[in-house]
Amino acid sequence: MLNGNGHDPASRPPATATVAVHAGRAVGPGEPLAVPATFASVYRAGGEAGYAREGGATWGSFERALAELEGARDAVAFSSGMAAAEALLATVPRGGRVVVARSAHVEVRRLLADLDDDGVLRAQPADASDPRAFAAALEGAALAWVDSISNPNLEVADVGAIAAGARRAGVPLAVDATLATPILQRPLALGADVVLHSASKYLGGHSDLLLGAVATRDPKLAERVRGRRARTGATPGTMEAWLALRGLRTLDLRIKRGQASAGLLAERLAGHPEVASVRYPGSADAGPGAPLDGPGAMIAFEVAGEEKRADAVCEAVRLVIHAGSLGGVETLIERHARWHDEPAVAPGLLRLSVGCEDPGDLWRDLDRALRTTARRSALRRTEPTRAA
Repeated sequence: MLNGNGHDPASRPPATATVAVHAGRAVGPGEPLAVPATFASVYRAGGEAGYAREGGATWGSFERALAELEGARDAVAFSSGMAAAEALLATVPRGGRVVVARSAHVEVRRLLADLDDDGVLRAQPADASDPRAFAAALEGAALAWVDSISNPNLEVADVGAIAAGARRAGVPLAVDATLATPILQRPLALGADVVLHSASKYLGGHSDLLLGAVATRDPKLAERVRGRRARTGATPGTMEAWLALRGLRTLDLRIKRGQASAGLLAERLAGHPEVASVRYPGSADAGPGAPLDGPGAMIAFEVAGEEKRADAVCEAVRLVIHAGSLGGVETLIERHARWHDEPAVAPGLLRLSVGCEDPGDLWRDLDRALRTTARRSALRRTEPTRAA
C-alpha cells in the first residue's frame, strides 16, 4: 500500500515512477500531504527513539521511501555517501578480505587502502568487467563491492552475473548504484545483498545537500549499519533528509529528462571534429553489462589535446557549469583527472552530468566551447617562436 487511496496490494505493483512520488508519505485522514521536517534532538520517553542520534521522523520517511524504491526491507540514511560506505565496511570481520572492483569510486578505494594499511581488513582489486574473473577472486572473501555504473569511465557492470558468482562463493555483494539510481536499475532484484547511494547526487537532485544511504533485505545487516551510524555520529541532518525526500518525488522526471538530452548530446559529440572519443552507456560500443532500464544522463568524452585542451573547454563553457559533482538539475562538466590521479582514467577525459536544461542550448554551448578552444589552440601552434 502506497498511500491509502485504493491501491490493491494484490494487483500489479506500481511503476518505479509512481513509487517515487508516493512512498514515505503519512497515511490517514488529516495527515499532511507533504512530509514535514521534524527538528528535534530529544524525544519524550516511551517512543522508538529517545535521542536524535538513534533516529528521527524525517529520516524515517526518507528511509521508507528509498527502501520501497529499491525493493528493500530497510534503508538507513547517513550524513554522506562515504559515511554509508564506512559503516558498511565496518561490518567486515577484522582481517576479512574485500574484493573491490578496480572501477569502484576512487574515494571508496582510498578508504579501503587506508583500512588495509591499518590492518583492519584486506583489500583486493579485481576486474568487474569480467564476471568470471571477478568471481574467481571471491573464494574466502568477506565482501564484494562493485559500482553498477563506474565513475567517471561509465562502465556498466553485469550486476546479475557478478551477484550469481558471489552467491556461489557465499560472499555478500554490495553495489554502489549512485549513477544508476532505482530508475535505471534495482541491484537487489538482480541478486545483490546491499545497495549504496550518495544521495547528494541524483536522489537529492538539486546540488544542495550531503547525504548517503544503504538499502538491504537483510534485517541483521540493517541493524549493524544503523548501530554503527549511532556510535560514530554519522547521522543525517533533518533538513538534508527532508530535501532528499522531496528530491525523490521528481527523480524519474529528472533522470528521463537528462537521459533524453544526454542521448542527443552523445550522438552529436561523437560526430564532432574536436572530440576524440565518447563513452555513453546507450551507445553501440558501450561494452558488456547487465541491461539498464535506460542509458542514463552521464557522458564521458575526450577532446584532442588532452589535459590542457580539456581544461580550456571547462573554462570556456558558459551555460554548462564547471564543477566537480553530478546528478543535479543543472549540467556539470569536469576533468576528473585534474582532481584524482587514476591510471585507468584518461588525463583528458571530461565527465558531463546532463541536467534539465534545453538540449539545444546545451549543445550550442558545448559546440561553441569546443570550436573556440580549437581555434585558440591552432593560433598558439602557428605563432612564431620569439627569440630569447
